[in-house]
Amino acid sequence: MPATHLPHRGDRIRAALVLGTRPEAIKLAPVLRAMSASPLFEPAVISTGQHREMLDQMLQRLRMDSSRDLAVMRDRQRLSGLTARLISGLGEAVRDDKPDVVVVQGDTTTAMTGALAAFYEGVPVAHVEAGLRTGVIGNPFPEELNRRLVAPMVRWHFAPTEGSAANLRAEGVPAGDIQVTGNTVIDNLLWVLERGEGRSAFATSRRRVLVTLHRRENQGDTMHGIAEALGELAGRPDVEIVLPLHKSPAVREALLPVLDGLPHVKLVEPLDYFDFATTLAACDLVLTDSGGVQEEAPTLGKPVLVLRTTTERPEAVDAGVALLVGTEPADVVGAAHRLLDDRAAYERMATAVNPFGDGRAAERVVNRLALDLAGAGRSTESGEGGLAVA
Repeated sequence: MPATHLPHRGDRIRAALVLGTRPEAIKLAPVLRAMSASPLFEPAVISTGQHREMLDQMLQRLRMDSSRDLAVMRDRQRLSGLTARLISGLGEAVRDDKPDVVVVQGDTTTAMTGALAAFYEGVPVAHVEAGLRTGVIGNPFPEELNRRLVAPMVRWHFAPTEGSAANLRAEGVPAGDIQVTGNTVIDNLLWVLERGEGRSAFATSRRRVLVTLHRRENQGDTMHGIAEALGELAGRPDVEIVLPLHKSPAVREALLPVLDGLPHVKLVEPLDYFDFATTLAACDLVLTDSGGVQEEAPTLGKPVLVLRTTTERPEAVDAGVALLVGTEPADVVGAAHRLLDDRAAYERMATAVNPFGDGRAAERVVNRLALDLAGAGRSTESGEGGLAVA
């Protein structure tokens, strides 16, 4: 692990926030806002452009200006090609900008290569949303491998929950390098909804089901089967399904032939985050293979059916706000019917406690970095800047 480089007394802390996907922008936006509001920090955003169209839209809506855009994406490129471009571009950016800390988020290829580029240049790394694990190296792919590779290169591990912190301690990460903060996605969700700028994609007063699908391991026959399950669910006269279509050609090839034109199914282009948050707030039930939605929906009291065989967010399942239903069409349809028909079961999930934080995660991240890099941070009310998450 590289030594921590302390800025000279009186200098501002130069922080490079590396992001390339829509979820990274969502979860790093609160950190950027907190740093920008502090006289101690000089933050800059390095965008890799891993999600080109969706990312540009997100950066604009969240008022995030990037100092660099590496534009690494190529049509249907393989992960090896993407990784090579990211390592080269991020290494050059870190060498040129000479930050005091590089901040990465989550488990994308951008996060993994951002940490590696910083490690190579001797710059300490802060990892937001550290410690998530499924225990299955290839599921989700390649995210589980990415987050395991990031951990040994990190100086500050900002874990969203105590369960994530326990995963890191079990891997030998020193306890003093770990801080439980809650998840910054909650910070941003609350910030967005307070502004009231979004528009719901739902158009009727039927039972509103929001669906998001994109994971690589679900693409192909598995996603085609999920689409057939959604088509069966749409046969209910009391249901309206909204499904924002991911830009991935593989996702569209699996979903469109089955769902396009079906009554009660509304396929829309990817929603900007303000509209997505408002649509989420308006729905009755969420079906998703996304990680972030598993954290956002419980904040708003929305039961979640997780369309995956594993989850790195078991806290949601343990708290009763989510069910891991897998990807078999009969299981997906059966679980959705039960929640839509059994009011008591629905209410138990809708009123469970959200295990992912209180909306102050970014404050804790920035306070800890200030304490360690400049010795001038202010502790939060917990005394250590930590968060006890049930």
